[in-house]
Amino acid sequence: MMLNIIRKKREGKPLTTEEIHYFIDNYTRGSIPDYQAAALLMAICIRGMNKTEVLTLTRAMMYSGITLNLSAIKGTKLDKHSTGGVGDKTTLIVAPILAAAGIPVAKLSGRGLGHTGGTLDKLESISGLRVEMLVDEIIRQVKAIGLAIASQTADLVPADKKLYALRDATATVDSRALIAASIMSKKLAAGADVILLDVKCGNGAFMKTRKEAFSLARLLVEIGNSMERKTVAIVSSMEQPLGTAIGNSLEVAEAVKTLSGQGPADLTELCYYLAATGMVLCGHARTETAAMREVKKIIATGRALNKLKLMVQAQGGNVDQINNPKQLPLARVTEIITSPQDGYIVRIKAEPVGQAAMLLGAGRHKKDDPIDLSAGIVLHKKAGEKVKRGEKIASLFTNDIDTLEVAEKKLLSAYTFGKRKPAATPLILGKVQ
Repeated sequence: MMLNIIRKKREGKPLTTEEIHYFIDNYTRGSIPDYQAAALLMAICIRGMNKTEVLTLTRAMMYSGITLNLSAIKGTKLDKHSTGGVGDKTTLIVAPILAAAGIPVAKLSGRGLGHTGGTLDKLESISGLRVEMLVDEIIRQVKAIGLAIASQTADLVPADKKLYALRDATATVDSRALIAASIMSKKLAAGADVILLDVKCGNGAFMKTRKEAFSLARLLVEIGNSMERKTVAIVSSMEQPLGTAIGNSLEVAEAVKTLSGQGPADLTELCYYLAATGMVLCGHARTETAAMREVKKIIATGRALNKLKLMVQAQGGNVDQINNPKQLPLARVTEIITSPQDGYIVRIKAEPVGQAAMLLGAGRHKKDDPIDLSAGIVLHKKAGEKVKRGEKIASLFTNDIDTLEVAEKKLLSAYTFGKRKPAATPLILGKVQ
């Protein structure tokens, strides 16, 4: 039967519900070999899938393992997902804001791969913090303090784990259908009532163009709504890094700063907007304007930062490092990067900045690679700012001095300088609901 399924998709024909379930069920159990699964993934990548096929694939993957039942938690439960980028620490900010507003947040997160960072890696830079939690523990913690951020359990959507590893090894990651099914199968299985999505767009994101990003956003929202989960996607720019910190402990420190009301303008803008959108989505506020007022109040009164502290404490982390982020781990070697000329920073491409951070030890090439939680980059100037020749524009942090020269070259390749101030570009590109 598998040969017929591969042949059918190769010819561009839609697969039936039975055929998709046959593939997912048997591949998850190990009765379909990788070479046949890879052939089908390549056929899907080239020929695509219609919306019915994608929804069926998502359902099949979702039910390939356990699904979480969060009904014991009172209120409308929210889950958030970002498609990934450079300096994207929004979960560490948005989730505590929403929890402080009384919206329960049960968030299952992942680790970083390549130039994109992972929320779990960032959290593990806090000494002692535990992200491996049983389902019952997650539910108890959310009932008690309104917030938990943990790793995906092994028996949640096992089909995605197998398929993702195979896609990564067979150049079939780049498929809108497979991306959508991978994201939404995990979000739906996690059991939240409301799903808030941040779809990144630009050179530092997987979706490089607005057309691609909005197309994916629409598909994700359609899948969520068809499964009776309120779903909204915000499309945001990832042309330059988000905020000023890239690297795990550095990003935790910046998240704390933002929760204290002193974060970078772009990071603050996006996090506040995401949190306000989540409040409206959960019925906590009638309008975005009212929700934004509530977000600012929650930040000003310290309730959001306190919620992060409660979560860190509940998961065994050192709260002193949140009270004083200078106690977070920092790499031994610091290299200062200066501007090569007078003028303006016209552009900072996000992707090479992320690659430079990875070279310093902050990222991994493969899922099992070790990672240096104390390494990374801090940008002292962003696109649009005026600089003088010799002025400090970035700092590199690493414990591996041998990587500094190549990382510095990679970082500088991200910059474009000019004599005129560039036109401002929007950070939030639109909303799909």
